[in-house]
Amino acid sequence: MTNPLQGRIAIVTGAGQGIGAEVATVLAERGATVILNDIMADRVEETAAAMRARGFRAEASVFDLTDEDDIARAVGKIVAAHGRIDIVHNNAAFQTNEQRARDLDVINLPADAWDKAFAVNARGPMLLCKHVLPTMIAGGGGSIIHSASGFGLLGEMTLTAYGASKAALINLGRFIATQYGKQGVRSNVIAIGFVLSENAVESTPQAVKDVLLAHHLNPELGSPRDIANVVAFLASDESRFINGALIPVDGGFTAHQASMVDFQRLFAAAGSNQL
Repeated sequence: MTNPLQGRIAIVTGAGQGIGAEVATVLAERGATVILNDIMADRVEETAAAMRARGFRAEASVFDLTDEDDIARAVGKIVAAHGRIDIVHNNAAFQTNEQRARDLDVINLPADAWDKAFAVNARGPMLLCKHVLPTMIAGGGGSIIHSASGFGLLGEMTLTAYGASKAALINLGRFIATQYGKQGVRSNVIAIGFVLSENAVESTPQAVKDVLLAHHLNPELGSPRDIANVVAFLASDESRFINGALIPVDGGFTAHQASMVDFQRLFAAAGSNQL
């Protein structure tokens, strides 16, 4: 199908830049009218305007995922304008440089850093779904895609609050699928690995990229378009039999034993592919 999302109304949170902006673009390329959300008004307005300049149907909607009244107002405005909501991509996450510096191991983790991560990364998606679901169900169903992370699946030395909030989002996706699947709602989660977004390209040292690439099963790191293509697939009827799923989109990063790279180096040093 050339335009598998023709006539669909989609909301993408955190769409001012990076993965969210790329998802919004791909959904629009496939026919959807996309409502781009971000708390940064100038950034999301600029992204939506750039999409409209390319002939896409794109609108900016500035609302705060930590404010239920603001969410309810925004969803009501979208429904009044379009009459339906078919797709939601819960992409927004709170992970600023300041937050990363404070999101440490449990002993050293400030409680407010934990609360802020959960407010945006778990509570916000829940509230958006709470206010979207009645309209989605009334329209015959739809697709909700939640962006989680490998940090929500595996332990790390830091980013405790971020990882725990993403684990909560994973199970939120399953609960929504369980509770509303019979009413036509599909709710799936993608666990995103390290992706070369604009911010990652600029801020991640090459040595870190090299370590991460060594643990990927693919020969290269991913791009925002790789994530957007999977979201678009899950938004479409082509994935109609996928519900309540957790899909890693990480180049195989979480698919192998933690010791894989160490053994590869050991084999290489021994001049063999086995011990």
